[in-house]
Amino acid sequence: MANCLENFQIPPCVWFEGDNKRNALASIMAGTLFFMGWWFIIDVQSAHPDTNKAYHVCGVFGTISLFMINSVSNALVRGDGYTGGCFGPRGARAWLFMGFVMGFGAVIASCWILFAVYVTQQSEKNAPPVWPGVGLFLQNVFIFIGSLVFKFGRVEDHWN
Repeated sequence: MANCLENFQIPPCVWFEGDNKRNALASIMAGTLFFMGWWFIIDVQSAHPDTNKAYHVCGVFGTISLFMINSVSNALVRGDGYTGGCFGPRGARAWLFMGFVMGFGAVIASCWILFAVYVTQQSEKNAPPVWPGVGLFLQNVFIFIGSLVFKFGRVEDHWN
């Protein structure tokens, strides 16, 4: 079976040449995931306007988490970056940890809402549709994955 694909050549991508474009590709992927997450909840709100507005707090906290996670450079977390200021690397690590906790909390809360409000009530006669809960969960998962792609998919430039 290996012989039939042996001479198969895939032409190289002209616009993507590896590490030179890694930051751009990570930014594009993270932005796309963030957009898709918010697009899900916009679709939910437009299709089901009677959805509880308090559930949007999960998405807001997920977005704040994205900014918290990506506002700290990897060099500062490792201790290679600027060490002055009030907190230094310990403060950066605490800030990053709180950002991850907030992101995980948003995903867990949206999962809780999905199952407690939408999935468990499907056996009832006037049960709400499941899509608002699924959309809320997908919003928070995509925002969190987008923040991880942006944080760990980039290569940082070192000014030595």
